[in-house]
Amino acid sequence: MNFDLSDEQKMLGEQARVLLSDLSPFDRLRSLIDSGAEWDEPLWRALAEMGFLGAAIPEDHGGLGLGALDLGVIMEALGGANAAVPFMSSIILGAEAIRLAGSDAQKAAWLPKLASGEAVATFAYAEGPGPVFASGATLEGGKLNGNKSPVADAGIADIAVVLVAGGTFALVELNQPGVTRTRLDSFDQLRPHYRLDFADAVAEALPGAGKLDQLIDQAAVQAAFEASGAAEACLTMARDYAMERQMFGRPLAGYQAIKHKLADVAVATELARSNAYYGGWAAESSPDDLPAAAAAARLSGIKCLEIAARENLQVHGGIGYTFEANCHFYYRRERMLAVHLGNRGFWADRLLNAQPGSQGKAA
Repeated sequence: MNFDLSDEQKMLGEQARVLLSDLSPFDRLRSLIDSGAEWDEPLWRALAEMGFLGAAIPEDHGGLGLGALDLGVIMEALGGANAAVPFMSSIILGAEAIRLAGSDAQKAAWLPKLASGEAVATFAYAEGPGPVFASGATLEGGKLNGNKSPVADAGIADIAVVLVAGGTFALVELNQPGVTRTRLDSFDQLRPHYRLDFADAVAEALPGAGKLDQLIDQAAVQAAFEASGAAEACLTMARDYAMERQMFGRPLAGYQAIKHKLADVAVATELARSNAYYGGWAAESSPDDLPAAAAAARLSGIKCLEIAARENLQVHGGIGYTFEANCHFYYRRERMLAVHLGNRGFWADRLLNAQPGSQGKAA
């Protein structure tokens, strides 16, 4: 078991970081919010040109056929940049759901389009307050009825993979009369959420059954990579500010209390990164270990980004709470990621249920 990244994976991560540094600086994020943009479409096209959108999509469907760790280094870079793109919705969840449960025809129709960026997907699993993964929507006779809320990036998605009654998936094109999209208030203005209402919308079932657990475990690992990347960015931002800011004739970083804050963030981030690597390894090489590894990665990812985002604000003091400072981008993303795919309690239950001898099943 080797948790060190290969030279190729390190190079992949560096390419992603350079691209995002060039195309998605904080001024760009601020301009997207000011203009009310749904996403950073030019950045999405650039990611497609670099082949990042097809990283984990099979080669015979237009992708690169890489593994979970390769995808993880891209997610870590996206988290560090707080990028306004639907990578989690379209690639980690939508495309992967089709790859796991779709028919040959469905894979051939949609995976190449998702890999090239020609189409955008999302995954609709919640139905408002209640269970994290709700299956009250119905698919009967090729007609989809019900609603899903909140659904990330549904305003720009061409298709949605919808969790329906029986725990199976339905594939629905969103640009049709039977679908209504209603934008919701979102604390993270760079990742809009919608309510989707389906009224006899034309849809088709994905034939693969029993794939929900595998899909969300794999997504939880990638969410942990995203969180560790964002936490690392918070740590760097807080460290740089503390070394530059003078307080009573000495750098802020010279005070023991500030050193302790930064050390706590560094330890939490390394722990989350280690768990994410273990989850990526399990996804590729040891499926039996994936449920526990994914839950551990998800929990440590939530914790590390929570600590990092809040301590970053604290180190910056009052200026950190203003829109002109950049701390709020990560704080808003942290609040969204803390509940996306289920909150801390949901994943704690999954971790307990994944232990040997447990009889439960969380999802």
